[in-house]
Amino acid sequence: MSVKRIHTVIAAVAACACMAAIGAPIAFAANDDAAVTSSRSFPKAQTVTRDLFAEASAVNAETDENWGEAENLDVPQTKSQAEKDAEAAAAAAEEAERQAQEQAAQAQSQAASRSSDRSGLTEGTGSSATGTLPSATGSATGQAIAAFATQFQGYPYVYGGNTPSGWDCSGFVQYVFAQYGISLPRSSGAQAAVGTAVGSLAEAQPGDIIANGAHAAIYIGGGMVINALNPAQGTQITGLGVFTGGYSIRRVV
Repeated sequence: MSVKRIHTVIAAVAACACMAAIGAPIAFAANDDAAVTSSRSFPKAQTVTRDLFAEASAVNAETDENWGEAENLDVPQTKSQAEKDAEAAAAAAEEAERQAQEQAAQAQSQAASRSSDRSGLTEGTGSSATGTLPSATGSATGQAIAAFATQFQGYPYVYGGNTPSGWDCSGFVQYVFAQYGISLPRSSGAQAAVGTAVGSLAEAQPGDIIANGAHAAIYIGGGMVINALNPAQGTQITGLGVFTGGYSIRRVV
């Protein structure tokens, strides 16, 4: 077969294939010679679907639809970490406020108790006072001052105070001597330099001041002093062991 004839056959086959593709498909019924043509069974799409991977957001459902009891499931609600942190912070703030209120109430109660104790002592109704406050009598001698000072055993200690309702060590010494018209400095260190020096404890007399930079007391004889110690012990008669380190013995009367 010549090349020209081959080309002619190929062209004819190609033309037949094109006509078959263009023409409507034809089928014959099994028992009928009539031809059956096919037609489109679905409408042509008129719009292009976009965002195929976008999450559907429709959540509407008919109230009477049956979802196999899924709509009645009790699904636990979870909380985000931010919500948990906010709840924890609110709980902590509430607890802090509660503790602050309790502390304020306790402090108020303690203050009222201290005020009542001081009032009782001032009016002579405290544990160490039976009647009115002790009063200074006689002339300003060392013996008189020592005897007067011992009447304040049991009176309360209050740092910075200098009255029978509450005093510290130097405030007590200052108050006792003031009842006899003798003015003393406020601090124990300054009281350790008043009057004249006494050489030794053997030479000390009742009414002398024994003091250093940390403590002050009134000597009552026999190696004993009366002094305001601390809030727990109040005003007491003690030995000289209450002094740490050295001390001065001073005589002002």
